[in-house]
Amino acid sequence: MKQRLIGLSRRYTLALRQHLKQGPRANLDQARALGRQAVTLGLETLDVARIHEGALADLEASASRDGIIERAEIFFIEAVTPIEKTHRAALKANAQLSQVNKRLDRRTVDLAASHRSLKKSIVRRKSVEEALRKSGGDSQKLLAKAHRLQNRLRKLTHRILMAQEDKRKKISHELQDEIAQTLLGINVRLLTLKKVSAVNARSLESEIATTQRLVNLAEKNVKRYAREIGGNHEA
Repeated sequence: MKQRLIGLSRRYTLALRQHLKQGPRANLDQARALGRQAVTLGLETLDVARIHEGALADLEASASRDGIIERAEIFFIEAVTPIEKTHRAALKANAQLSQVNKRLDRRTVDLAASHRSLKKSIVRRKSVEEALRKSGGDSQKLLAKAHRLQNRLRKLTHRILMAQEDKRKKISHELQDEIAQTLLGINVRLLTLKKVSAVNARSLESEIATTQRLVNLAEKNVKRYAREIGGNHEA
């Protein structure tokens, strides 16, 4: 690095001497080339200023004559231009990088929030699936129980219709109407259960409770009529 710096100082002194000999219209290409070399070496403006002062001392141009100092200053300004451009580019790049980092930070926060929301959604979905699975098992049990009760109702109805003819004629119409309505309600509820069980667990529980009440009511009514017929028959 030291040897490169010495070589650059020598080239700078030589280029400055040639520039001053050429007069006010001298070309500044060599100054810009030296500036790019300084950038490659990682030099700063102050480093090039020291080289420039050393070159002026070697050229014995410290006195202001024939505009030499002014033209030497122009040469120096042109030489440090690549360094200044590099600094401005670096500042701009740093500003852009800072903006990118801020956007990445916001994106990271948004992704974290989305991840938390997704985890909550998964937990809720699993809870609903578990509730539906359990309610599905309960609905199957209820359907089986309802079918058994229907069979019992049919058997009890048959026994009642086989009772005394006078009593049967008196109550048969009431019994048939009530049982028919109850069985119809049970069938409607069972159809509703099949549809609801795959969608809404809470509605399913309500439908199950209503169906159970209908089944219990039908069973009580049939037993009541059976006891009434049985008592009259024994009398």
